[in-house]
Amino acid sequence: MLKTTIMKLLAEEIEDYSAMFSTPETAVLAELNRETHLHIMVPQMLSGHIQGNFLKIMSFMLKPKRVLEIGTFTGYSAICFASGLAENGLVHTIDINAELEDICTKYFKKSGFEDQIKHHIGNALDIVPSLDETFDLVFIDADKINYANYYDMVFDKVRKGGFIIADNVLWSGKVIGEIKKTDKDSLALHAYNKKISEDKRVENFLVPIRDGLMVARKL
Repeated sequence: MLKTTIMKLLAEEIEDYSAMFSTPETAVLAELNRETHLHIMVPQMLSGHIQGNFLKIMSFMLKPKRVLEIGTFTGYSAICFASGLAENGLVHTIDINAELEDICTKYFKKSGFEDQIKHHIGNALDIVPSLDETFDLVFIDADKINYANYYDMVFDKVRKGGFIIADNVLWSGKVIGEIKKTDKDSLALHAYNKKISEDKRVENFLVPIRDGLMVARKL
């Protein structure tokens, strides 16, 4: 079961200050943010302003030709990635929840990136192997139990020098200290963090933005 809150890992004043001195959301992203919080269950799953800016900047720095996102939710991060694509670039984004397809389609169109985002509905474990692509950037933000499986599945599809980013790796601080055996998500995320830090095929950095991003670059 998904948690419904994200613990504030930074003081609220620091987050507010960071937002104040960061580029504002575009009008479309701000509208999507509002609609998600008004009408969609567990709106905290949205990347949001600060994290969205980070992902957008990553995309502009890399100018990726191909991005894979596992976990679309309402499409906020997919739009952020699409904004920095290389010419003729494409974001493949996958979500298992067909009920969110309409809001995603609506905002992909509003953003002007409809043709740069390919939205797949279904299980990523089934869809990813069918994608005949080499990715510059992969973003994992789906069911936490399968993070390690997603990583293993996409690794050979990522180019040398490409990036794999995983969201929620701090899991509201629950990955720190002793973890209850019944807390499957926290155990899986701690195992994922350990797996990446021990993988000699990558160099990595756990970024304490929002709920934590594990950034790994393929060597």
